[in-house]
Amino acid sequence: MGKTVIILSIAIGLQTYGFAQSAPETQSALRQIYAPQVVGVPPENACRGLMVMPDGEIRHYGFRRDAGENGDSYRPLYISSRDNGLSWREVAIETPTAGAMVRSPWSNDFLTVLCRTGHPDHDTATASVLRSLTGTGLFAVRSTHGPEGPFTPARVSARTGFMARLPLPLRERRRWVQPIQCSVDGPVRPGVLLSDDDGATWREVLLPSPPRHRVEWPHEGVRWQNDGCEPTVVELSDGRLWMLIRTSQDCHYESFSADGGELWTEPAPSRFYATITMPLLFRMQDGRLLVVWNNSTPLPELNHDAQPGLNQSEREGRSEDFFTNRDVLHAAISTDDGQTWRGFRELYLNERRNDADFRTSGGNAESLDKSIHQSQAVELPEGKILLAFGQHALCRRLIIFDPNWLLENQREDNLTFGLGGWSVQQYLKSVAGNFRGVSGHCAYNRRAGAALVPHPDGLPREVLQVARHLDPRLVHDVEGAVWNFPCWPSGSIKLRLRMPQGSQGTQVCLVDRWFNPVDPVVSHFAQHVLHLDAAGRINDIPGLKPDTWAELEIRWETDTARFRIDAGDWHELPRIFPTRNGISYLHVQSAAKEADPFGVLIEHVKAVAGNSH
Repeated sequence: MGKTVIILSIAIGLQTYGFAQSAPETQSALRQIYAPQVVGVPPENACRGLMVMPDGEIRHYGFRRDAGENGDSYRPLYISSRDNGLSWREVAIETPTAGAMVRSPWSNDFLTVLCRTGHPDHDTATASVLRSLTGTGLFAVRSTHGPEGPFTPARVSARTGFMARLPLPLRERRRWVQPIQCSVDGPVRPGVLLSDDDGATWREVLLPSPPRHRVEWPHEGVRWQNDGCEPTVVELSDGRLWMLIRTSQDCHYESFSADGGELWTEPAPSRFYATITMPLLFRMQDGRLLVVWNNSTPLPELNHDAQPGLNQSEREGRSEDFFTNRDVLHAAISTDDGQTWRGFRELYLNERRNDADFRTSGGNAESLDKSIHQSQAVELPEGKILLAFGQHALCRRLIIFDPNWLLENQREDNLTFGLGGWSVQQYLKSVAGNFRGVSGHCAYNRRAGAALVPHPDGLPREVLQVARHLDPRLVHDVEGAVWNFPCWPSGSIKLRLRMPQGSQGTQVCLVDRWFNPVDPVVSHFAQHVLHLDAAGRINDIPGLKPDTWAELEIRWETDTARFRIDAGDWHELPRIFPTRNGISYLHVQSAAKEADPFGVLIEHVKAVAGNSH
């Protein structure tokens, strides 16, 4: 089939390229995508392997591991799409490659910045280029032809450090900005490399490190100390730069520069909850900002001195014991340069989140972590977003979604499609800490806790049961269920639920972030909490009758909330914990102090924005 070449545009950060128009069926398929749709698997952990070629071909660089008699070998490759990310094919690379690069808007040369340590990585697509460099440090690698060279490298810094992002060309001035992290006589510091001569020379600007994690309630031990890691930078409409930083605190820290990256504000807490995960800031062609991050809080830290199996590094916070907040990925969108945000929706839930062999499945040759943090975005025609995310081949994904999906005014679930949109995992006591010589890294094995059970009325369908089944193998044997809806400053949620005879009660929380289903302190950080006791009372107000379906409705405004049962009288709910963003989660958890095989049954949930009643 012939193709007519017209000029459309595709954006990666702010860079645009022309490309050939796809076949009509491809355009139609892309146009119809709305909610996130999986289209592929990146060939390495996501963050800086994705790029767009001048002809519109989309590539994601990576590698494959081949096991042989002489040990493992790693084959550099990329996956290629010529239909706007809808389908992919694998392409072997026979020559040295610098991996994904960004094309200069001023010279049309291709540019990237790589880090060469004393032991260049062999398990990356860029290994051959790294081995060809002399010395250690940060190197600007340039090519007039593209990622397969030939290359002109130049060392731009003697420091070494991880770079989670590709270089960013600014719109308002002729400058490249490369986000970096470096250790300078102590904690890791976020920063940038700046170039005003199209990458020929660079200078370094480092920011102070955000504060370290301290042991205070609800924690009994220190978190892994991530001082100021994996910064992401976006240029705002007025030319200012905005940086988000990975930390060990409960939120990303942020900093701003009004002069293109020379001077920065002191890093301070942002509105985006996240802990030890990588954020992404992305500017769309229409000026809207997209943030992709893990809007999640891990379980409280255990007493590391009493925790079996930890080494000194893990006890002191120089490395991790368990990750418990990397199974959910979120996005939000802003039309006013980040002053206000909408969305806070789950883009994806880790498909392996309930696996009993979570630690070992898939091996560890290509990635130790199994997570869906780390991401990189490309803007496609029709305003769609292609997003690469995740670590480990079993977990990482390529998805396409329409950013307008983030703006929906309602969501509901009657469970007829299962628990694909729910988090119900429990954690099995597992080997703690970093790599121990066998597969498994900073991770618990899991199992599903809350489960679908036959409908008590004999209908040919199932309902969700949240109960408590004692099991000494579990870290926490309380069961919970967590469900996301678009974030609104005001709204309502209705639950059709039933407390079987013998139930010991349930806790219902409305929250502005994801907490683990089994989290023991979520009620302290929720915006509103309802306690359903064994007598069916809700916050001491008579409400539910045994073995009888009822509709619980909760309505919230900016600072207040109220609830009612079966359209009865309204009762006020106090605000427990403040929020800058609004409510976006329902968190249901068993309130039983001992075994409770009955729990609560949920048949249907529906959340609606405040202006949609």
